[in-house]
Amino acid sequence: MVSKKKKTTASRHTTESEEGTHSFEIVGYSLQKGIGVDEFIESATFAVGGYDWCIRFYPHGKGDGAKDYISVYLELLTKNCAVRAAYDLRLVKHATGLPMSVYSETTHRMFNSDDSSKFAPHYATFMNRSHLEMEASGYIKDDRLTIECFLTVIVKESMASNTVKAHELINVPPSDLSENFGELLEKGEGSDVTFVVGGEKIAAHKIILAARSSVFKAELYGQMKEKRARRVTVEDMQPDVFRGLLHFIYTDSLPDMDVLSDDDYYEMIRLLLVAADRYAMDRMKLQCESILGEHLDVQTVATTLALADQHNCNGLKDVCIEFITNQNKMDDVVATEGYADLKRTCPSVLVDVFEKASKFRRI
Repeated sequence: MVSKKKKTTASRHTTESEEGTHSFEIVGYSLQKGIGVDEFIESATFAVGGYDWCIRFYPHGKGDGAKDYISVYLELLTKNCAVRAAYDLRLVKHATGLPMSVYSETTHRMFNSDDSSKFAPHYATFMNRSHLEMEASGYIKDDRLTIECFLTVIVKESMASNTVKAHELINVPPSDLSENFGELLEKGEGSDVTFVVGGEKIAAHKIILAARSSVFKAELYGQMKEKRARRVTVEDMQPDVFRGLLHFIYTDSLPDMDVLSDDDYYEMIRLLLVAADRYAMDRMKLQCESILGEHLDVQTVATTLALADQHNCNGLKDVCIEFITNQNKMDDVVATEGYADLKRTCPSVLVDVFEKASKFRRI
């Protein structure tokens, strides 16, 4: 008779992180005006996860392409090191004392002290300076601006192997629902409808689309002709825009657009806003409005105002009108091609602009 011995073995990889928040208050904000492009001030050094960091603030932007913006960066100061970290750069609204996220990377990425990756984010256009300085934005009060950085740093990773009992291994991971649905969209497994967009075929799942969009629900399950169709043609939309719309429907987040230039990125946001309005994706539409409202400039504000008027984006419309009137930019805006298009396509909105400008001059 053979005697059998049984044992249970397991290994565990442990990752530990440290979180920290640094608040950088700039008193006398207006006195920083005029220091020029590429000039910056920086916060005191603060430590999170055993590494030194600071916040850089460029009042007139970093690079000529960002001269109408402020630039804000998180910088790794510790020399000869590489560390994984996630961050959230915020501006504090003084009326409430609450920070508002402007740019973040929630996935831990590598900061290397020996190259440009020691800075984050990659974009210099953190926020349009005119939008920042609007009284309605609430970011500047009593000539004070407060920048806040919430930072999570990976501090330790270890592997342990031993004989353990099963109940000691139970660990509940964070939700990966959005990742699962995103993978379902990407692979097209079990799809039951194909959209033809600009000559390209894109597979999807009727039940998911109907659950997220009342328009898709009416198209795919209502009395419309697409109810029984397995192939639906989508007119007047680019394939990449439709894919971006589906990405949000499946994952509740905008697609990764880091490879796009700034101009192409904001143009894609405009197109995604139109798609969101067309398919009644209200949260997606508001997210696009928020991005466009925080990155207005003289060259684009008229185009953005026309877009807001055409698609009933009242919040974005108000921000555009306030940008034009409160910053005394009317003459500059009138000289742009976007204004000519606005005058031709949405003449009624100009009444709101001029009424607001008239009130502003009387104050």
